[in-house]
Amino acid sequence: MISRRTFLATSAAAGVAVRTSAAWAAEYDPAPQFVRIKKQFQPGQILILPRSFYLYYVTEPRKAIRYGVSVGKAGLEFQGQATIEVKKEWPTWRPTNEMIEREPGTYGRFKDNDYVQPGGPSNPLGARALYLFQNGRDTYFRIHGTNQRDSIGRAASNGCIRMWNEHVIDLYERVPIGTVVTVV
Repeated sequence: MISRRTFLATSAAAGVAVRTSAAWAAEYDPAPQFVRIKKQFQPGQILILPRSFYLYYVTEPRKAIRYGVSVGKAGLEFQGQATIEVKKEWPTWRPTNEMIEREPGTYGRFKDNDYVQPGGPSNPLGARALYLFQNGRDTYFRIHGTNQRDSIGRAASNGCIRMWNEHVIDLYERVPIGTVVTVV
């Protein structure tokens, strides 16, 4: 069995970057940044890389704005391609029936009623929401703001893509209805 010391020494000698979660957390920056991107992505598209916790909005060929995000917990992730068909400011919210069943302690107040939480600072969808559709049907996945700022950079949601409120407001202003979103 290889020891941790041997693994680290061998990795360092081979020029392989080995990062601990503490080192990654120190490097992770959720603030919007202009970055270069592969040329295959067209201006106006959104690309989300869940493993790195970043969303990229392509602004021009080979250039994008990168935002830090939170993604779905294991088993709850969205993957594939969708289109933004609805945009809402301070959206209302109600958990899905699956969320209520999966986490009754958290969402029990929604069980056996039609209550919908009004939009506002305490609403889990935050300041803005971009609704993802496939083939004209709502996926129930969203790109939205959050009042849980410390969740950014982690797999913490029930599948949606979370952003800091000020970042989702910026993205909301940039993207039109019909924007293609690809989650890989």
